[in-house]
Amino acid sequence: MLKHRVLPLVLLTGYNVVKSINFSTYRTLGNPITICRVYESRGVDELVLLDIRATVEKRGPNLDIIRDISGECFMPLTIGGGITEVEQVRKILRAGADKVAVNSSAVENPKLISDIAREFGAQCCVVSIDAKQVGPGSYEVYTHGGKQPTGKTPAQWAREAEALGAGEILLNSIDRDGSMQGYDIELIKSVTDVVSIPVVAASGAGKPEHFSEVFREAHVSAVAAASIFHFTSVTPMEVKRELDANGIAVRM
Repeated sequence: MLKHRVLPLVLLTGYNVVKSINFSTYRTLGNPITICRVYESRGVDELVLLDIRATVEKRGPNLDIIRDISGECFMPLTIGGGITEVEQVRKILRAGADKVAVNSSAVENPKLISDIAREFGAQCCVVSIDAKQVGPGSYEVYTHGGKQPTGKTPAQWAREAEALGAGEILLNSIDRDGSMQGYDIELIKSVTDVVSIPVVAASGAGKPEHFSEVFREAHVSAVAAASIFHFTSVTPMEVKRELDANGIAVRM
């Protein structure tokens, strides 16, 4: 049976880890090396690091930070932020990453997805989707840190990304970001119902039960979370125990 994953989500601005609320209010949490060492010691399945200022500042992720983290931590790393071309991906992978996440640049240039998948394999290409609720049961994809509407629904864009060669979708809810009120099941189901590639649910986890709920009701392949691990005593292993107790296969 395929084991489901629990992924801490780490947001970077420069050499600081931050946590956002609704993609707008940011709180500085500390040094990424220290935080990643903690996750390494707790045996997490994978780590997602997103440089949230890279696109706005028109640059790629900081390769020195990636090298520093990969040199200290040996769990799989997914790196995102400001990636616009295949050559950047090559450098990021050589610096120690296992996958890359593309967001704004993929919406602007969908061929980037195909280029990455063709060069490095679909498993390397994660498409990160930031979605905002714009009406009852209605969602829209936003780019550039949740600032620019695209006119696309998450389901439409996820289907397109899959057809272009994406190996995985990382789905973020702008409305639930930092809320710790639970995942937006309706949003997540709108995507998992229309794609066959793995979907990672992000944004909103505040207690272990929220993870069981999204696996059970939205049929995701993995869950990503930040606030619950930064601001409570709950650890990724406790989440796994909760999932295991509910009959959800996880890597222990």
